Amino acid sequence: MPSPAPSADLASLSLDAIARLAQDKSLPPVETWHPEREGQIDIRIARDGSWYHEGDPISRPALVRLFSTILRREPDGSHVLVTPAEKLTIEVEDAPFLAVEMKLVADPGDGERAVFRLNTGEIIVAGQEHALELRGDGDKALPYLHVRGDLWALLARPVYYELMEHAIQAADHPIGITSDGVFFPLETTL
Repeated sequence: MPSPAPSADLASLSLDAIARLAQDKSLPPVETWHPEREGQIDIRIARDGSWYHEGDPISRPALVRLFSTILRREPDGSHVLVTPAEKLTIEVEDAPFLAVEMKLVADPGDGERAVFRLNTGEIIVAGQEHALELRGDGDKALPYLHVRGDLWALLARPVYYELMEHAIQAADHPIGITSDGVFFPLETTL
């Protein structure tokens, strides 16, 4: 069962609260489920992170959080909702998650951490297990955050601007950010 959604305001959370939320990974083992029954379901995750069923928005955040815990990306690039009993293909326009909020947290022992809240309420700390990367060329490059498996979150535009503002202010060359001891370059070649 997914953990409850964190506070709507990431800025109000302490480092300890962020660490607890980031470690609460009580997710089902979808990688181990390979049911014989397969099909499709008319669910679409739009580029802005909104979920739709049969063309209508899924308006219950708890249902979206539940579905997000059984989401998996297949080797062929498709996305599925999987349970031990069935696997249903869904449509994902870009990334299945959207990073909607960011907080930079100073950690006395480890430097700085970039903490992100996803549209599903999940908290992700960029670092060794959760890379930040730009995909694309030049000014068309888009920022993504690794969530789990082969699932990624697109950074919402305001979140990306906040991240870049920090990276540029602290920049040597190349422009980037260090989070949880890992440096992530945030510039592309033209």
